Amino acid sequence: MANEWWRGCVIYQIYPRSFCDTNADGIGDLGGIISKLEHVASLGVDAIWISPFFMSPMKDFGYDVSDYYQVDPMFGSIEDFQELVKHAKNLGLKVLIDQVWGHTSDQHRWFKESRMSLDNSKADWYVWQDPKADGTPPNNWLSYFGGPAWTWDARREQYYLHHFLKEQPSLNIWCDEVREEIKKITSYWLDLGVDGFRLDASHAHLYDKQFRDNPPRKEGDPPPSDVPASNPMARQRRLHSMCVPENLDWIQEIREFVNKWPDRCLLGEAGGDDSEKIAASYVQTGKRFHLAYSFGLVGSEMSRNDITGAIASVEDVIDDGWICWSTNNHDFKRVVSRVNSHYGDPDNIARFAMALGLSLRGSFCMYQGEELGLKQAEVAFDDLVDPYDIMLYPEHVGRDGCRTPMPWLAHAPHAGFSTTTGKTWLPVYDEHVSHAVDRQEKNEKSVLNDYRRFIEWRKSCDALRIGDIELIDSPDTIAAYLRTYEDEAVLCIFNANENEESWEVPKEYEEFSFIEKISHNALVNNGKIKFEPYGYAFFTRK
Repeated sequence: MANEWWRGCVIYQIYPRSFCDTNADGIGDLGGIISKLEHVASLGVDAIWISPFFMSPMKDFGYDVSDYYQVDPMFGSIEDFQELVKHAKNLGLKVLIDQVWGHTSDQHRWFKESRMSLDNSKADWYVWQDPKADGTPPNNWLSYFGGPAWTWDARREQYYLHHFLKEQPSLNIWCDEVREEIKKITSYWLDLGVDGFRLDASHAHLYDKQFRDNPPRKEGDPPPSDVPASNPMARQRRLHSMCVPENLDWIQEIREFVNKWPDRCLLGEAGGDDSEKIAASYVQTGKRFHLAYSFGLVGSEMSRNDITGAIASVEDVIDDGWICWSTNNHDFKRVVSRVNSHYGDPDNIARFAMALGLSLRGSFCMYQGEELGLKQAEVAFDDLVDPYDIMLYPEHVGRDGCRTPMPWLAHAPHAGFSTTTGKTWLPVYDEHVSHAVDRQEKNEKSVLNDYRRFIEWRKSCDALRIGDIELIDSPDTIAAYLRTYEDEAVLCIFNANENEESWEVPKEYEEFSFIEKISHNALVNNGKIKFEPYGYAFFTRK
């Protein structure tokens, strides 16, 4: 375990467009990341994950890559990136970057060539299929962005597959030449010094070669956690369009290739119909991904049943693998607003999510602004830029509202995010200003400083960082589990509720000591815990 830095690590996700702008164009950049890395390091995290900064027409804000080897000028240059890596390493931070291997932009030179004919050198690099006899798409597969996952191309007189926007054609990873090109891209960035990759939508890399229809979701089937009910994709069981068994063979192949570079890490994003089980099946020690994270907590209200169900699903499959938990990211409504939108003290929810995510068995990935307890921003329809939010408005509110600029300085223009005299790419949310970094720095009891204290404690506690987990029977609103490593044990108890609750600690844990400095909104008297809303209590045995 000594060299497995990723096991039990805490990763900080940076969304470059919204982190910090240093050239006054209203869009964050690599220079902005460099300027704020001391803040990230002060949290005590082990690594950063940077969302895409590659050349792109930005139809999906960088997840539509047109050149995997180039930094988009919007964010800076390759020299800026090399400086970023150097500065991060000096601060003791590992660097993970996003890789989008399942699809490219339709402006990528590969796709431009592929669509020209049936027999060019890139003809099989994308997923093409003939129409049915009546001219309709080859099957019923649907896109995450709504509607069919197929778009007609008049040049080839075929349909091409896209799991997201029509401007994001799916790469054909069944093609050996595509796999070899992905390995060249992998080599390029690893040789530049990155410590690994976060692999976007890794569950959608391969597909059923027979192109069979997906069956409908049956009554009583649990809803998927990676798409809202307003998305028609939620009505299908995606047995053939993604999450196919052969995906595991591909994951193992890329892991074997990355193993040639010591101490690197692959973090897979895994969705689908049962994201916890899929994520857990994608990780095994020595093969497959080092880490995978799912949408179980990111897409839920984090009730007691959500929490215990996610833990049980992972532990049922994980074997000797390692999961990465997350309660926020750039695709979902922020946890402070998602858990209980009408509850009056969002900082309590921020601390609740922090303590939960950082005490589960696995690593943890936190999203920028989570350490400030930021709410979901309310973005006016006229200010929306994300095609997904626009398509599903107003039923779905997620991506733009969690991507608004970071508030650094309460009394500076644009809360210190940018010095532009014009508009920022998304507006700074007024209610975020009071949560700015400079204000919380001065408040010893702020959410920011609570994050620092909790991460510091986690680092000193092997039971939390790398230990086992065991769920404990508890009342309907209380989630409880035991973390153990060798002789060390930590009892973790959460009131996942807006009401006051009481619970008596089971007799087998009577010798455990209450850790008051880490617990929040919990009082213990003669073994009975009284919780305020979203309170939590930790007990330890050494």
